[in-house]
Amino acid sequence: MAKVVVMGGGVSGHTAATFAKKWLGDEHEVIVVTPNSQWNWIPSNIWVGVGQMKKEDVVFPLAPVYEKAGIVYKQAKAVSIHPEGKEDSDTPYITIEYTGQGKQGQTEEVEYDYLINATGPKLNFDATPGLGDGNGQLGPHTVSVCTADHAVHANNELQQILEKAKTEKLKVLVGTGHGMCTCQGAAFEYIFNIDHEARKAGVRDNLEIKWISNESFMGDFGIGGLHLKRGGYAASSKLFAESLFVERGVDWLIGAHVSKVEEGKAHYELLDGSEGVEEFDFAMLIPPFAGVGLKAYAKDGSDITDELFAPNGFMKVDADYTQKPYEEWKASDWPRTYQTPKYENIFACGIAFAPPHSISKPMKSPKGTPIFPTPPRTGMPAGIIGKAVAHSVCDLIKEGSSAHLHEASMAEMGAACVASAGKGLTDGQAAALTVYPVVPDFEKYPGIGRDLDYTFGEIGLAGHWIKHILHHMFIYKAKLNPGWTLIPE
Repeated sequence: MAKVVVMGGGVSGHTAATFAKKWLGDEHEVIVVTPNSQWNWIPSNIWVGVGQMKKEDVVFPLAPVYEKAGIVYKQAKAVSIHPEGKEDSDTPYITIEYTGQGKQGQTEEVEYDYLINATGPKLNFDATPGLGDGNGQLGPHTVSVCTADHAVHANNELQQILEKAKTEKLKVLVGTGHGMCTCQGAAFEYIFNIDHEARKAGVRDNLEIKWISNESFMGDFGIGGLHLKRGGYAASSKLFAESLFVERGVDWLIGAHVSKVEEGKAHYELLDGSEGVEEFDFAMLIPPFAGVGLKAYAKDGSDITDELFAPNGFMKVDADYTQKPYEEWKASDWPRTYQTPKYENIFACGIAFAPPHSISKPMKSPKGTPIFPTPPRTGMPAGIIGKAVAHSVCDLIKEGSSAHLHEASMAEMGAACVASAGKGLTDGQAAALTVYPVVPDFEKYPGIGRDLDYTFGEIGLAGHWIKHILHHMFIYKAKLNPGWTLIPE
């Protein structure tokens, strides 16, 4: 019997674990190690953050689902990887520390034959003074929609702002809270949902709503922007995004690194080197992401963390990590199988793998401060990669080391994104976008890096209903309800 251990139960890890168990059956064991007791459909957190959904609408308990699937579930955080075993054993293992199941604080060694790292990101609030509390958690000055609990808190604060706006003018600031953030999309959705809710409440005229972002141009989204096929023409995402902001009366400040947050103030540095302060009454600023801080040790106990992980804490896989200038970046730099170079039985998927470089052009201020988006690896790509990694592991178990590894390069992968601009039965809006490939290939598609036949976008009520339907479809799928495998990633 082979033992597959999946670290992380988010979109990528849950996908990898559930497909692995389905394909391997009862002959082999699948174990999920995750510190969370509930699964969260993160794209809908923005609706919780404006009061249009409850926390219960976006989460569900993991234990019953894994019990139904025959997956061993350990509510714990992974602490370290020991890929060579220890002095008296060659069997690789990880160490974990329980966060629930009545075993809080207890540690355990979990052996594996194959390991899938799907630990996702550490929300690195403390990278910006004042954005965090100094202990790794969200600070007191802003809100977040990165978790369901954060979104509940955000909505509580927002409702107070909407009430106050009935009699006074207030300022709302939404965007990225550091020069190296990703996940601009979540902030993009949240700012327009606030605008939508303020209009419904009749207080929009009393709210100044402003966007602050590390993007060097509007519509970068961490993928270097894109061109959309619309009405027979190619329109840039810059024009598309700016139009949305202008139509809704939302101002913007881009190329910004938020350097410090205080009560009602966000200090920033711009790409031109200038500095300033944005005042606010309510702010939602996305934190930068980092690896969760896993350590790795060789058989003799020596620290080999730097061999398995990049400096940002994400796991090195089959990518080309050679340092080279932006002009020499290629689509082929990106990983295909997500297998680690040194250990053939270790894979990483979703946010946990280290990208070879950003997708957006790297930019620095005259002071040397890096200000540009880091690559997104969430949503559809996370699910696709998780499934491909599970497929590879299952084939290795069944066919041996000569098995063909499945590939899911983001440079050969399309992705769809539906970005909400307000929730409502008849007045909801969302921008529905597709992009192919996610990582531009300027050799194959000269000039724009993508295939315009598969890269397009529209905004309207239909997009809102697509997002609403997807919310229910993916929660249905994640619960492993009948026919779940028929719903694509």
